[in-house]
Amino acid sequence: MPYVWLFFAGAFFCNAIPHLASGLQGLPFPTPFARPRGRGDSSPIVNVVWGFVNIAIAIALGAGRLEQPATREDVAALLAGALVIGLFLAFHFGAVQREKRAD
Repeated sequence: MPYVWLFFAGAFFCNAIPHLASGLQGLPFPTPFARPRGRGDSSPIVNVVWGFVNIAIAIALGAGRLEQPATREDVAALLAGALVIGLFLAFHFGAVQREKRAD
């Protein structure tokens, strides 16, 4: 079961990256709080806060493993979660960006 938590920790950590990158650059980016949800843009401040919330969740999910040395399986679970959400987000936001350019 700890691998499931590490998988989700990797997913939340990966999800934090585009929100923090956009917010720190002062650029709007879609969040779950925008209208339409996940497609409309949120302000840079919302993105920075949402990125930090994602990091906090990732740390909370992976905190149990911080007391022990990471195993290969731990790292694989963390990376798998990051890869899965990363691919999903690439497809999702690629479609969102294509829609915006078409309008």
